[in-house]
Amino acid sequence: MPDVGDLVQARVSRPETIARAAAARRRPTSLLGPHGRLMIIAADHPARGALRAGADPMAMANRADLLDRLAVALSRPGVNGVLGTPDILEDLLLLGVLDDKVVIGSMNRGGLAGTTFEIDDRFTAYDAASIAAAGFEGGKMLLRIDPDDPSTVATLQACGTAVSELAGRQVMAMVEPFISHRIDGRVQNELTAEAMTRAVTVAAGLGTTSAYTWLKVPVVEDMERVMAATTLPALILGGDAEPSYQQWQKALSLPTVRGLVIGRSLLYPPDGSVADTVDRTVNLL
Repeated sequence: MPDVGDLVQARVSRPETIARAAAARRRPTSLLGPHGRLMIIAADHPARGALRAGADPMAMANRADLLDRLAVALSRPGVNGVLGTPDILEDLLLLGVLDDKVVIGSMNRGGLAGTTFEIDDRFTAYDAASIAAAGFEGGKMLLRIDPDDPSTVATLQACGTAVSELAGRQVMAMVEPFISHRIDGRVQNELTAEAMTRAVTVAAGLGTTSAYTWLKVPVVEDMERVMAATTLPALILGGDAEPSYQQWQKALSLPTVRGLVIGRSLLYPPDGSVADTVDRTVNLL
């Protein structure tokens, strides 16, 4: 278990060590691992107030426990990346576990879960300049398109700007698009082939160039049709349910799909250890 006291002391007495650790980090030679795919552990959920994993609504609330699980996952062969907000990535930098890893900074965290302003997903974490300055390999943004919420257009514009600014620095822009609706006061994503096809085509056209854009998408029925809508590389996301090995493996057979971005279902597996669950997932690649 990481020593929280040491992390806090570094932040209190030597905050400049975070930037030094980022500068000293050994960067990966490729976005792809030895398996020819990208295998990323996602941990950007807490900054949106989404702490649930499985049946536990506060599973991700203990930071030392989360960091310990992340360190185990990142140590497993075949795991070559991590996705997080500044607070989490900086803890991992201080722990020295990000050498040779593809590091993706999460950018828009303003659309807090369960709020009335959830669709107005403002960029409140990383921006393109800070991602490039830290030497990270990419930036991730969530794009929920609600046809009935006028706040959608501001998020669309912000994501388009971020895609352009990341591409201008030759850094990956990872876009996670959904068609969403507010049902009984809560935002829910429409996980149908038709909705995801529409979301993917909108996301692919964002920015002044798509040269550095990757998509982050869920597995839905008729995934072949969804992925036929674009030539952009895509990564499959995991959600907070039990690992869906069979669905992930089927999606990985599609030419557009180039890897996985899995978080809670690997970090908080319902059965078995983090290491065993991660290893089983890596074997799919």
